[in-house]
Amino acid sequence: MPIEVHLIDGTYELFRHFFAVPSRRTADGQEVGALRGVLGNVIGLLERGVTHLAVATDHVIPSFRNDLWPGYKDGSDTDPEITQQFEPLEEALLALGVEVWPMVEFEADDALAAGAAMASQDDRVDRVLICTPDKDLAQCVGGKVVQWDRRKDLIFDEAAVVEKYGVTPESIPDYLALVGDAADGFPGLSGWGAKSAATVLSRYRSIEMIPDDFEQWDVAVRSGHRLALTLAKQRDLALLFKQIATVRDDAPIAENVDQLRWVGPTAAFEIFCVSNGMESLLPRSRELAARSL
Repeated sequence: MPIEVHLIDGTYELFRHFFAVPSRRTADGQEVGALRGVLGNVIGLLERGVTHLAVATDHVIPSFRNDLWPGYKDGSDTDPEITQQFEPLEEALLALGVEVWPMVEFEADDALAAGAAMASQDDRVDRVLICTPDKDLAQCVGGKVVQWDRRKDLIFDEAAVVEKYGVTPESIPDYLALVGDAADGFPGLSGWGAKSAATVLSRYRSIEMIPDDFEQWDVAVRSGHRLALTLAKQRDLALLFKQIATVRDDAPIAENVDQLRWVGPTAAFEIFCVSNGMESLLPRSRELAARSL
């Protein structure tokens, strides 16, 4: 039977649930509302019949990219009640029997990219779903790999990426380098916007291939002369932003797809749920455990 692999952005899910679900605290006052929400969400996937999955998290928010650009996101503005739920989430997912990739020097995005590359090379795998709306991961789409925005229930294949951004997946890092990414903390190049970047990159594919001299451009774009001048003066900066926006596929993850196969929760999951006031998850996990026997 063909395998579908689900790779989940645990960091995104934790943030999303933190702002979407009511606060919930343990007996000793620890906030666990987002944690409970993510666990229920992952259980929901298993209830739908998902067999192979992994969750990537930012165990430490700063990464090697902070050494490349001082303004890169470092988590300093993150609510402590979010960050304190990362380790318990990783503990609970492992207890649930789910493969977890906690990143330290790399980022969760890198783990998802590495997982997609690994899984897509397995002949048994029919499709790899990267479960996040993060635009960075659009660069991984192609072949067996799609991106799934679970909140909106939208699947992005290569054609959908082109329709949304105006560039092919391999040009996404170039696109982000020119336009900037406020969420990640790098500004892009002055004057370059989504439309101009898409128009130019749809012709030249990469920053490296865009001529310095506007007279050599064979694509029509508004204020092209000014954009070309900016790029010529700041090409090194643009290439730095491209390096930052490029996800790495050499992050430390599982060696093969078999390690992603879910075989049921461990006894530790019930202990975790009772200790953290999440007993309502236990009937669902017990039913899944019985089904997996």
